[in-house]
Amino acid sequence: MTKVRLSIVAALSALALAGCSSSGPPDASGSTPPPLPSSAPAGTPPGSAAHLGTPRDLATGLAVPWAIAFLPGGDALVTERDTARLLRVTPAGKVSTVGKVPGVSPAGEGGLLGVAVSPTFTRDHLVFLYYSAASENRIVRFEYRGPGISGVRTLVTGIPRGPIHNGGRLAFGPDHLLYASTGETGRGGLSQDRSSLGGKILRMTPDGKPAPGNPFGTLVWTYGHRNVQGLAWDRQGRMFATEFGQDRFDEINRITAGHNYGWPVVEGFGGDRKRYTPPLLTWTTDEASPSGLAYAGGSLWAGALGGRRLWQVPVAANGTVGKPVAHFTARYGRLRAVAAAPDGSLWVSTSNRDGRGDPKQGDDRILVIPVS
Repeated sequence: MTKVRLSIVAALSALALAGCSSSGPPDASGSTPPPLPSSAPAGTPPGSAAHLGTPRDLATGLAVPWAIAFLPGGDALVTERDTARLLRVTPAGKVSTVGKVPGVSPAGEGGLLGVAVSPTFTRDHLVFLYYSAASENRIVRFEYRGPGISGVRTLVTGIPRGPIHNGGRLAFGPDHLLYASTGETGRGGLSQDRSSLGGKILRMTPDGKPAPGNPFGTLVWTYGHRNVQGLAWDRQGRMFATEFGQDRFDEINRITAGHNYGWPVVEGFGGDRKRYTPPLLTWTTDEASPSGLAYAGGSLWAGALGGRRLWQVPVAANGTVGKPVAHFTARYGRLRAVAAAPDGSLWVSTSNRDGRGDPKQGDDRILVIPVS
């Protein structure tokens, strides 16, 4: 049976590379497919309606702050893609440099990307980083016990690197295992090749080994991705990811072990649902080009690069999603990292100095946005 594509009518002015769009329509909502079969009662309402307070500048004068991860006590570690600096930012806005990460080779969309803090940091003091070396992307870790970066241990090598689509997000799941997103570097065939680490979501132990229960006995958790840059889990432990489309549809996907998400065969809805898992919702690429993703207040929050806004996606009790709502359209420019802080607020970084934005005085910055 032919799948009916559900999408809003929007100006299809997206560029050939996801994340390259300069702006989108003022307030457009993503498209959602008919709900998948569920045991939840019909008409289950979306997640609780969260409200955003007024954003405030926490830190300014940064250079492409790419990822944010919180330490016990509320301070955050922040990566700068192009400088290879790892920063520490306090809730009061004090910024200090932990150190420059050795081995990083910034160019194009590569550089110092993801950061994750061990869920048992108070015991092991481990910090994990994803970065682009000269010819590959790597995942490393080090013990953060004081000033500076030393004793860096390489965990995963051989992740394809290119001028575009390097993935790069790192996050610990509710299972205390480390997840990493990788891109296909513009070579779509890598996404369907399960022997390649490109175009995948990986799942591993803190030592960088394939996690117990991985579907193929390797690091690969899911495949068929183009360029995932956002990972998040809701209160029920369900995993979600943002994904760049090419020139038609960006996606939010519900991530399930072993599933094939279709790239490059399928972009957005369509294709053989028995082979390719469809997205929860899509946007046109000028509305989104979604990067960082967080869960707070019953909603997913996705930073939009090309769309230059913060998308709110309510999540229902059964895991389906409601109609997306756009916030702060064109107010702060390109939005990259989105992280849920220990106090319940969102920390959101801009990416206006990445060569595709229009920097304003104070850029790049980290915003704090209250959620109630």
